[in-house]
Amino acid sequence: MRSQAQVVVIGGGVVGCSVLYHLTKRGISDVLLLERDVLTSGSTWHAAGGFHTLNGDPNVAKLQEYTINLYREIEAVSGQATGVHLSGGVMLVATRDRFDWLKMAHARNRYLGVATELISVKEAKKRFPLLDEKQFIGAMWHPLEGHLDPSGTTHAYAKAARKNGAEIVQKCRVTDMRARGDGWEVITEQGPVLCEHVVNAGGLWAREVGRFAGLELPVLCMAHQYLLTEEMPEVVQFNRDTGKEIVHCIDFDGELYMRQERSGMLVGTYEPNGVPWSPKAAPWNFSSELLPPDLDKISDNLERAFKHHPPLAKAGIKTIIHGPFSFAPDGNPLVGPMRGLKNYWVACGVMAGFSQGGGVGLALANWIADGDPGFDIWAMDVARYGSWATMAYTNAKVRENYGRRFRITFPNEELPAGRPLRTTPLYDRFKQMGGYFGVSYGLEQALWFAPKGKKASEKATFRRSNAFPIIGEECRAVRRSAGIFEISGYAKYEVTGPGAETWLSFVLANRMPQKSRIALTPMLNQNGKLIGDFTIAKADEERFYIFGSGAAESYHMRYWQELLPKDGSVDVRPLTTELTGLSIAGPQSRSLLQKLTDEDMSNDGLPFMTFREMDLGPVPVKIGRLTFTGDLGYEIWCRSDYLMRLHDLLMEAGKDLELRPFGGRALMSLRLEKNWGTWAREYRPIYGPLEAGLGRFVDFRKNDFIGRDAAMAEKETNGRLRLTTFTVDTEDVDVIGDEPIYHDGKVLGWVTSGGYAHYGQKSVAMGYVPKEAAESEDGFEIEIIGRRYPARPQREPLFDPKGERMRA
Repeated sequence: MRSQAQVVVIGGGVVGCSVLYHLTKRGISDVLLLERDVLTSGSTWHAAGGFHTLNGDPNVAKLQEYTINLYREIEAVSGQATGVHLSGGVMLVATRDRFDWLKMAHARNRYLGVATELISVKEAKKRFPLLDEKQFIGAMWHPLEGHLDPSGTTHAYAKAARKNGAEIVQKCRVTDMRARGDGWEVITEQGPVLCEHVVNAGGLWAREVGRFAGLELPVLCMAHQYLLTEEMPEVVQFNRDTGKEIVHCIDFDGELYMRQERSGMLVGTYEPNGVPWSPKAAPWNFSSELLPPDLDKISDNLERAFKHHPPLAKAGIKTIIHGPFSFAPDGNPLVGPMRGLKNYWVACGVMAGFSQGGGVGLALANWIADGDPGFDIWAMDVARYGSWATMAYTNAKVRENYGRRFRITFPNEELPAGRPLRTTPLYDRFKQMGGYFGVSYGLEQALWFAPKGKKASEKATFRRSNAFPIIGEECRAVRRSAGIFEISGYAKYEVTGPGAETWLSFVLANRMPQKSRIALTPMLNQNGKLIGDFTIAKADEERFYIFGSGAAESYHMRYWQELLPKDGSVDVRPLTTELTGLSIAGPQSRSLLQKLTDEDMSNDGLPFMTFREMDLGPVPVKIGRLTFTGDLGYEIWCRSDYLMRLHDLLMEAGKDLELRPFGGRALMSLRLEKNWGTWAREYRPIYGPLEAGLGRFVDFRKNDFIGRDAAMAEKETNGRLRLTTFTVDTEDVDVIGDEPIYHDGKVLGWVTSGGYAHYGQKSVAMGYVPKEAAESEDGFEIEIIGRRYPARPQREPLFDPKGERMRA
């Protein structure tokens, strides 16, 4: 075993071997993979081996398609068979809501380029003859589904990597590691290895491997069962009659996945009360073994299987596979560099390794080689979780997610497990006021407020819910008089030091504001793509405040910490809930604020985009003259120990001005009326600033900022896409995101977000289309739940198109 390597990969499952192969494919051949036992031991060897492209995030779905198409390549490079059966598959639904979901999944596949097809249950039975037609109302055919040999596939990755120069050492457990300068010393049973980069692909032991570096990763292993039947005459007959194998099947309402295995069937399920495996620490001596069968645990699911697919009830059980798999709280992988740990990478929580392993390997290899994954992997980025994702929280959320694996999560549905975890001082007060809460980055946030005397509850739906009129009234109250909204969930950072302004000017694309002023600025990566969208305020010569998306706090801190000058001239500090705040907006907001201070709050005294530190009554605050509502308004920040008092002051002063609390749903409606995008929807690392409509916030007069050359190239070529706002002719339904946009009958774009603009009384969608089509005024349609609705570009904002009220 070599004693030094550029990269050490820990873990010899399908994910670790994929990372290894992709590193060598990028030309990084000085790589070493360490496996505690033998390749595939852990969870890979007993996996069912199914694959598909279905995922709630289209960017992850694209990586899953890449993974499936990769299998031909690794077979050719390695000479090792993967046993791929690209049979295609049917997805079956039994309820109207699930059929609506299936229509949306099919529509999303239109712009992903996957040729799915909605088919009748009768047609589905021709391909999957075990089903009882009376149990279902619809189906979808998916050509990119099938199964493979887990062991053969993993060895194909490994052999291909070896051919490219990688070394693999088995029976070599990692026992510890230590940071060494910009690299790591990995301690193993066969001696230490010095390396520049270390990759934790530890699978079932990713949590334990993370602890060697002081991490507590949000992963948990769940005990999962599937069974193999004896030979079934129905399977034999189908094979004889058609010359084909029975296709892969997902029965969503039965919560089942099935495929042919020899002359019988493989049947797997996700039960609602799943049991974690080794929730505190995984035993190192667990290897190629299984857990005792426990059919009682999945008896309800099996009853549904027998009802939906009657031949299964007569089939004998040949084998029961009961083994652990690792999950992250939301079911997506954890991929990327760890904040605060130089050159420490994770590729874990990949429960769907044969659907996602190739894409995870590609992303991580690109990231190590180029400093960027090369595409948008936000849904898999480990930075979507912070230190708040504790062991107990992870346990609760993983169990919830596991039990809902095949269930609908509606766009307005707020899942309860692990909540509340993080709250602000106003949480209990807002509950008493009728607040209905959602959660972002672990923090409870009021989405809307029930009318006095009414219970705050909402029906989960793809259409407009019972909260629709309540949210509408909140929006109208803001536009009519004044509204108050808690902004504590925004990310807040303090940047200080003698080098602060120079450093910020290099990191951010816009020019820095003058003292006591505010600027809006994107942040670009080296490729000129959007990795941040911020408000920045200059408090004094060596102190700035940055405000951005709360969900991206770890993501942005990780990036900034890597860029900080070594001389200590700049410090960046996340303020999290140390700094909390309230926003007031609407035509009466200035009058409300003036009641609480003797300072001049007029437009001359506090102009638009001004920042000031002052007192409101007895409360010391920082005030920014702007709001995300696009109305006249203010963002008011204070330390968390002052927040309750600040809220008291504002509510009391606003009584005679019809001040009304509003929540996050109303805010999203109000911003749509201004054609304003948001981070992780309109602004993501696959779009350039010109494409996203942020070109005016990029200051090319600065000769040195990250991404300048690439952004200039985009400006010179005029980009490829355009973010466009549409009004849509609908009745009781609005876009939720990821719907296809048609122009002259062809799919050429996609929706990023939208909803109903209550004050403007229009259904609104925002999305990207090619720049040539973006110039058209007609011919657009947007598909929502299987129906196309006429759409028209909304060139000017529905509210205050010239910004006169906002600047008044």
